[in-house]
Amino acid sequence: MAEQRKKLRLGDLLVQQGLISTDQLAIALAEQRYKNIPIGRLLVRLGFVTETAIRDIMARTIGQESIDLSQVVADSEALTMVPQEFARRNRMLPIAYDPAEQVLTIATAEIFNVVAMDQLRAMLGPQIEVRPQFASEAQLENYIDQFYGYELSVDGILHEIETGEIDYESLQAEGDEYTQPMVRLVNALLVDAVKRGASDIHFEPEYAFLRIRYRIDGVLETVRSLHKSYMPGITVRLKVVSDMNIAETRAPQDGRLSLTLSGRQIDFRVSTQPTIYGENVVLRVLDREKSIISLDRMNLSSETLAKVNLMLARPEGILIVTGPTGSGKTTTLYSLLAQVNDETVNIMTLEDPVEYPLTLMRQTSVNEVARMDFANGIRSIMRQDPDIILVGEVRDKETAEMAFRAAMTGHQVFTTLHTNSALGAFPRLLDIGIQPDIMAGNIIGVIAQRLVRVLCPHCRQAYAPSAEERLLLGQVAESVSYLYRPGGCKQCENKGFKGRTAIMELLVMDGDLDELVARRATVKELRAAACAKDFRPLAKEGLQRVVDGTTSLAEVSREVDLTGRHD
Repeated sequence: MAEQRKKLRLGDLLVQQGLISTDQLAIALAEQRYKNIPIGRLLVRLGFVTETAIRDIMARTIGQESIDLSQVVADSEALTMVPQEFARRNRMLPIAYDPAEQVLTIATAEIFNVVAMDQLRAMLGPQIEVRPQFASEAQLENYIDQFYGYELSVDGILHEIETGEIDYESLQAEGDEYTQPMVRLVNALLVDAVKRGASDIHFEPEYAFLRIRYRIDGVLETVRSLHKSYMPGITVRLKVVSDMNIAETRAPQDGRLSLTLSGRQIDFRVSTQPTIYGENVVLRVLDREKSIISLDRMNLSSETLAKVNLMLARPEGILIVTGPTGSGKTTTLYSLLAQVNDETVNIMTLEDPVEYPLTLMRQTSVNEVARMDFANGIRSIMRQDPDIILVGEVRDKETAEMAFRAAMTGHQVFTTLHTNSALGAFPRLLDIGIQPDIMAGNIIGVIAQRLVRVLCPHCRQAYAPSAEERLLLGQVAESVSYLYRPGGCKQCENKGFKGRTAIMELLVMDGDLDELVARRATVKELRAAACAKDFRPLAKEGLQRVVDGTTSLAEVSREVDLTGRHD
C-alpha cells in the first residue's frame, strides 16, 4: 500500500508541474495493473515524459542533487570498491572516489534505501564517507551494465588495444561508446589527470612514440609513453568530443569539452598544434570547484587580507593584478569578484576566452570571429549599466584608455597586466601610452603574485641553512636556526610537495603615491614611499613563507629574485 502511495505521489507531482495530463497518468496507472513496473519508467516508456524531467523532479522533491549519467566518465577505482552484484541488486553505481577526502560518490535511484546504504558503509569501513546523488532508474540499469562490463583502468585498456584492432569509424559514432577501448582510454587518462590535480594534460608526438605529460603544481611530469600507433586514435577522439574538424590536421584548432569527472562538472579547453611528428594536443583543466576559492581560504596573512578588503571597498578605479603566465592571476581575479558578487551589483566581464562560467555575471568571450576586441567590448559594456567590469588583459593603448575611461566614470575595473612586480605596472602603462596624470587617482591598487609549491607536511625535513642560503635570507637569517626542505612520502607521491599557494605583494594607492606617479617619479622613489607605508615586496613575503615552513628556499628562489632585495 505504501509503495502504491509512493508511485501515485510521483504521478501527482508530474501532473501538478504540468508535465503530464491526468489522462496520461490514468493510462499509466491502468497499464501498471498488468505490468509490475515503477510508474516513472512506465511514463517514459509510453512517451509521456522524458527521463530527465522525472530525474529532476524527484531530485527536487527530496532535496538532492541529480546527475545525468550520460555525461559521467566512470572512475575505475570507485568501481573496484563496490562489487558488481551488490551494485546491480541495490541499483547503486559508484561514479567517483576522492582518496584525499576519502569520499565515494554514488548514483542511486533510491536515496532513502537505508538498508542498502548501511550495507555499503559496512562494506567500505567507517573511514570512507558515502555521498549519494540522484539518478534515474532506467539510466542506472544501462550504465551499471556499461561501466562494470568493460575494462576501465589505463593499463587494462592498453592491454585490450594491443590484442585487438582499432576501428576509427566507431570513434566518431555516438551510442555505446564503451565498446571502443580508445574511447575508454581517453576517458581514463582524463579521470587520472583530474584525480591527481593536474592543471594541463599534454599529448606530445615524438618520432616513434607519444608522450603524455601532466602539469601538477606548476611542474610537468611524464605519466605515460605509448607507441606512435596510439596517436591517431587518441587525437581523433579528443577532436570529436571537442567539436573540432577531424579532417584538418595542418592548422591549429581550438575546442572545448565538458564532462562529469570525480562526481563534479569539469570543463577542458583543448588546443591542437601541428608539429613535424603529428598534432600536439594540450588540454587545460578548468575545475571550478578547485580553482575559484574565497579569499579567506587563500592562506593569506591577516594584513594582506585587510589590504585586499580595503581595495575592494573603493567604489571606483582600476585594480590591477600582475604576474607572469601561470601565476594564478585569473584565479585571484575571480576570487576577488566572488567576494563582491551578489544581486545588488551588475558584474560584466570580457575574457579571452571565458574560463569559468559563473552565475550572476554577464561573461563575454573576446574573439576575432565576432570582430570584438577588448576596447570595443568595453565600449559596448559601458552601455549595459555595469557596476563592476572585468577586462581579461590590458595589452594595448586603446584597451588601456577604455579601461581608464570606465574607471573615471564611476566604475570598478579589474584587469591583469604582464609585469614582474607591482611597481613595474607604472612604467608598463607609460610604455603602452597612458599619461601619468590619468594613472594618478584612478588606480585603486596593484597586486603582484607568484605561485609556489607547498611542502608536504608529512615528510618535510628540517635542516640548518648553509652560508649561501643565509646570504639569500638577508636580515631574517639572524633569527632563523633551521629551514625545511622536501622529503618524499606516499602522501605526496614522493615529490615532497603537495599543492600550491600564492605569495602576493600589495600596493595600495593613496594621495602621496598618486602625486609621485603624476610627476613621473622613478621606481626607486615609488618603492621608498611605498615601503614607508608598510609595503611588503614579494621577496619579503616569500621569505616569510620559507621561515614558517610553508615552502622551501629553493622553491621561492625559483619564482622570486632574492638577490636584489631592498630590505
